[in-house]
Amino acid sequence: MTGMDARDTELKKELNATLQARRELGDDYESALVDSFMEKVDQRIDGAVERRLRRQLAEQQMVAARGARSPKTTDTFGERFGFGIVSLVLAIPLSAIGAGTAHLPGLLVSWVGIVGVNVVQAVRTNPGLFRGWRHRAKDEDRWED
Repeated sequence: MTGMDARDTELKKELNATLQARRELGDDYESALVDSFMEKVDQRIDGAVERRLRRQLAEQQMVAARGARSPKTTDTFGERFGFGIVSLVLAIPLSAIGAGTAHLPGLLVSWVGIVGVNVVQAVRTNPGLFRGWRHRAKDEDRWED
């Protein structure tokens, strides 16, 4: 039984008790019994809203704290090293298949694919990787003038 089911069961018990009390006490106390039950429902709703707001605030604080950290979790040395090793290991059979089926053009196509995948991975883990090259090239052009 989850927490929500337990609260629903408890609320049903409260409603049944209120209805039973109304039967026993009669119409004179109906308004007071309904008010009492509605107050309990309001308290449940307030508690649920408060819990939800606290949870959302905590999630926002976690997101803000993660965003404030400078190192990216995807830009780790282990990930880059592992990706490089896997690329080199897969390069061997891919080179053999490419060279065996289409000779030099097949070998070139397989290596263009391997290099392309590694470039995409490098840019994904380091988005500013190639921006520095353009700026350096512009700076070098200025010196030549």
